[in-house]
Amino acid sequence: MFEIIPSIWLINGKCVRLKRGDFSTEEVISTNPLEIAQTFEGIGLKRLHLVDLDGARRGEPKNYHILEAITGYTDLKVDFTGGISTDGDVIKCFEFGAKSVTIASAAANYPDRFAQFILSYGREKINLAADTSPSDHKIKIKGWLKKTEIDLFDHIEYFYERGLKYLKVSDVTRDGVMEGPNFTLFEEVVKKFPSIHLAASGGVRGIDDFKRLRDIGVSSSVFGRAYYEGRMSLSDLETFLAENQ
Repeated sequence: MFEIIPSIWLINGKCVRLKRGDFSTEEVISTNPLEIAQTFEGIGLKRLHLVDLDGARRGEPKNYHILEAITGYTDLKVDFTGGISTDGDVIKCFEFGAKSVTIASAAANYPDRFAQFILSYGREKINLAADTSPSDHKIKIKGWLKKTEIDLFDHIEYFYERGLKYLKVSDVTRDGVMEGPNFTLFEEVVKKFPSIHLAASGGVRGIDDFKRLRDIGVSSSVFGRAYYEGRMSLSDLETFLAENQ
């Protein structure tokens, strides 16, 4: 079943949005992340992607209190990301209520450690984020602030061979600019790794993009700006959910 997953990006405990991951474009959407999460739960969404941008920049999670509030006052299955690097970080995320964690920088910097996370905590709980620009397919880390020389497909392959089940791929050039998802990139990932559960991120403009992603074999889509800018309403999302039960 194709799943749509709302995202909440956090800076200093506030919901924000960025363009192409550029922190200088920060706009505050809300000072109440819990209220937004409860709104999503209210229409029947089951999962939330919670992004700790402070943690991504600093190399360790910072917004545990928001994670705890959302998991304490909703039944959403929260996937938490941002600066998770050590066993201690992973354990703390789960203690504060996360159902899964998504890791980018640590997987690039310490691949053996990330592979061990998959073994230690299980394939259902440890997700890989592989964020890239289509100009070179090199992995970007630390909240997309740093480019590596790691090839996207080599990176995925390494962990795919070590049991990876859940993968989120972002085209960082599409994120927050409403130009549509990079369907070509996502289709290529699906073809190369047919048994992986791919979450496509970046560029969703509306319900038609969800349908096209679903039709090319993507398992889920992460969305944010299209909803926050009013291009998708709650009723649009409800209708799509009802049609995809």
